[in-house]
Amino acid sequence: MAGNDWINSYLEAILDVDTGINDQKSSLLLRERGRFSPAQYFVEEVITGFNETDLHRSWVRASSIRNSEERNTRLENMCWRIWTLARKKKLIEGEEAQRKAKKRVDREKARKNAAADMSEDLSEGEKGDVVVEMLAHSDSIKGGRLSRVSSMDMMANLDKKLYLVLISLHGLIRGENMELGRDSDTGGQVKYVVELARALGSMPGVYRVDLLTRQVMAPDVDWTYGEPTEMLNPLPESQMDEIGESGGAYIIRIPFGPKDKYLSKEVMWPHIPEFVDGALGHIMQMSKVLGKQIGSERPLWPIAIHGHYADAGNSAALLSGVLNVPMVFTGHSLGRDKLEQLLKQGRQSREEIDSVYKIMRRIEAEEISLDVSEVIITSTRQEIEEQWRLYDGFDPVLERKLRARIKRNVSSFGRIMPRMVVIPPGMEFRNVSVQDIDGEIDGNESSGGSDPPIWSEIMRFFTNPRKPMILALARPDPKKNLITLVKAFGECRGLRDLANLVCCISWIATLIMGNRDDIDGMSATNSSVLLSIIKLIDKYDLYGQVAYPKHHKQSDVPEIYRLAAKTKIQKSLVYMQAAARGLPIVATKNGGPVDIHRVLDNGVLVDPHDQQSIADALLKLVADKHLWGRCREHGLRNIHRFSWPEHCRTYLSRITSCKQRQPKWQRPDNPYADPERDSPAGSLKDIHDLSLNLKLSLDGDKDAEGIQNLVSKGKESGKKQVKSAPLKVSPNEKQENSRSPKLNMRKLIIVVSVDCDSVADVLGITKTIFAANPSAKDSPSTGFILSTSFSISEINSHLDKAGLKASDFDAFICNSGGELYFPSPSPEKSSSDSLYLVDTDYHSHIDYLWGGDSLRNNLVKWAASVNEKTKDDKEGPVITELDSGSSHCYGFSVRDPELVPPFKELRRLMRIQALRCNGVYCRSGERINVVPVLASRAQALRYLHVRWGMALSKVVVFVGELGDSDYEAGFGGMHKTVVLKGYCKSAEKIHSCRSYPLQQVLPTDDPNTLECQKSDVDGIKAVLAKLSQLK
Repeated sequence: MAGNDWINSYLEAILDVDTGINDQKSSLLLRERGRFSPAQYFVEEVITGFNETDLHRSWVRASSIRNSEERNTRLENMCWRIWTLARKKKLIEGEEAQRKAKKRVDREKARKNAAADMSEDLSEGEKGDVVVEMLAHSDSIKGGRLSRVSSMDMMANLDKKLYLVLISLHGLIRGENMELGRDSDTGGQVKYVVELARALGSMPGVYRVDLLTRQVMAPDVDWTYGEPTEMLNPLPESQMDEIGESGGAYIIRIPFGPKDKYLSKEVMWPHIPEFVDGALGHIMQMSKVLGKQIGSERPLWPIAIHGHYADAGNSAALLSGVLNVPMVFTGHSLGRDKLEQLLKQGRQSREEIDSVYKIMRRIEAEEISLDVSEVIITSTRQEIEEQWRLYDGFDPVLERKLRARIKRNVSSFGRIMPRMVVIPPGMEFRNVSVQDIDGEIDGNESSGGSDPPIWSEIMRFFTNPRKPMILALARPDPKKNLITLVKAFGECRGLRDLANLVCCISWIATLIMGNRDDIDGMSATNSSVLLSIIKLIDKYDLYGQVAYPKHHKQSDVPEIYRLAAKTKIQKSLVYMQAAARGLPIVATKNGGPVDIHRVLDNGVLVDPHDQQSIADALLKLVADKHLWGRCREHGLRNIHRFSWPEHCRTYLSRITSCKQRQPKWQRPDNPYADPERDSPAGSLKDIHDLSLNLKLSLDGDKDAEGIQNLVSKGKESGKKQVKSAPLKVSPNEKQENSRSPKLNMRKLIIVVSVDCDSVADVLGITKTIFAANPSAKDSPSTGFILSTSFSISEINSHLDKAGLKASDFDAFICNSGGELYFPSPSPEKSSSDSLYLVDTDYHSHIDYLWGGDSLRNNLVKWAASVNEKTKDDKEGPVITELDSGSSHCYGFSVRDPELVPPFKELRRLMRIQALRCNGVYCRSGERINVVPVLASRAQALRYLHVRWGMALSKVVVFVGELGDSDYEAGFGGMHKTVVLKGYCKSAEKIHSCRSYPLQQVLPTDDPNTLECQKSDVDGIKAVLAKLSQLK
């Protein structure tokens, strides 16, 4: 129980209380429980593993009370609190055990299903040794060395200029004078992404790197965080001609969320869509500029978008989907791992943890990142084996099988998993000066120069400053094991005689800034650790042998290392920085340090919980001069493998190996690409566009030969289906009359996205919106888009009844984003129904990761399992497969939504089977649409912006008071949102079983969101008038 050194005194006090309470004065609590032994209870219920820091604070207050009766009462209450918390912990542990058991069963079932699908193709390559496959899979360490990337191979992939986009949203990010440790969001990740962007910008073949983050203009932060652009690596004028005017690495700050507030990562989720829209505009504009600078007629599209942490991963997934470029993800810290650690403490339930940390929304963002990413970059193999395997979307066993199939070019039956790649972080050597064998300092240091101030701040603690130092750099967290280190030092007389101990303790991370002004001002956990260290110093009489400076800045860290190097440091908790200064290490034999040590070979690995082992290792390094020298030499020789250039070479080799899937209209080999599509005249040109070369006919004509039916899918015999109206696709024979959509000329675009239970109700509110703005129907400045879960057949069959025409709309987003249609500019006069053009580029856009028939087969099995559980119901099957009329949407009808698992469960089951999709529960749960993971109604709007130049800031989305399970996507972007009160309230049952509350992701006090209390013509007119004032 690291951190609970007060236990002994606490136990003694309880023993005193036990003997001091007589039967007459004992409280009701004690009498009810009979012969109560606080000492025995404490030992059984607390010391067995319960770590409750707050009890220490209560004990300190209680022990200071002089009145013995009051003191005894307080201690008695503490015993009761221990019992209550222990019961709560056991309850939480039981719930989590059940949850994990269910997950294990589901994962085994998923593996069996995958094995059944792929059984005929199994090979020895898929049955190989687990360790060998894991090493190959993670590209980690082979033969005690990191796998190296041939520079010749990499340069072959860098024959053209590359544009990279990195995203890191939370915290305060700037290139110089980083405020590391200012708060919990401004820590090691900030330093990592800035140094990565700077290093990548200096690599050959990389033309530009953009690090996108949030623009912060709050009064309580420095003005530099409000600057839109900051260059990270200013280039000399001699290189400007070669690199180009816009080349290099930059921090780009995108405004989103409240302009005058600095937001923590926990409250940033509602504003992610606004960032995505702003980032999308920047990337598109920059791509055009860079394309012109390198002499290309086409934009220089990003080669990859790299998200850092869950919030940026969610953003990168959306940007990757709409831009159709590969996504890369680095988790830094993972939500499921943090959730497990918090649950183990037993102090909070899952719901309480989520209310504080928004942990379930974070986990869902990480699952989305797994869904979309092609490459997941980790620092160690431990992160893969112990953290990522906690997620539904990643299974190491199934991943190895899929990877083997991909290498053999064998079908994986729609199953996809990202490639896990271990690339240890790099480090900058600008401030590093290493000690040579004779003890001199390399670099520009003058021997006669004055010592840095931090040296005297440390040396003042020591009575013999010439002894070697044992240096520990860490934040005051029980996990960092500083207390065990101090104990090991204090109880080993030989170690105390030979060395001094320096504890440089920081608030946040191992990247150091100022410590503390007052211990009482620190958090409970941090102050408890620091107080325990001070008490241990007193207990072992370590005065004059242990230094713990009160303040130190980030710029002091190199000087601390230099001081330690002069006195031959023996221990460091910051492994690579120590090796770069020629300092041996003592590190934990668990987790990531094992991988680092295998490469550096510059120290000793120990069990972090074995105090004697730590002491022995330290003493061995101090006493054995040859071992110390050998560790130092190995560290200096191998540290270059962790340099940023080495990191970037490996990084770029992985990025450039990703399959580039740029939009078809952006590819140089596309003869139909229109580089001037954004010009006003672009929409008036007669074009031959591949994306609009198909015409949909809903008249049921059966005479067309050789026509592809979009709804044709492999039907299994015996599977009951409900079929929609016939829907056929025929070649557009009058392409000269086709025109591109006029969306880029619209000054106002109204999107009707009200999720009613019937088509008639959807078209009814649409007609009301039309009536509220009668002049807009024929105005060239106003356009209308219908965004719905219904199919185009269902919509078309009700248009005439509603008094509407297909030509009244600019576009139709159907099947929950699975299809995108445009009205034909010249419908056939002989046809009684409207004709539609399908955007086939949108199909290719969302086709990536689409599971096809394999996904459908698994969905049918899932539906059958639900029907089997309710087979006693005489009313028939609960779920029936529908013929949705789409190649990118599988639809199911639900008879009774109460009998169907919530949509989070369907999503989880598909992820466990490595089937990437987006399941949407519609029409108050009576319909399920399963579409590609890159498809959604919100993403379809962004696609219209990218493809056809529709300005998102001119879009107004009408939604109901509630809606389908994708309801939240209608809020938070650059568009305006109008909530029609009273509509779709029956959809509440869809959202009652979410993995995270809807309120966590809906923006509050958003100026772009308006409510329409009376959803009639007059009410909608009033709202539209307010919107015109906002503009």
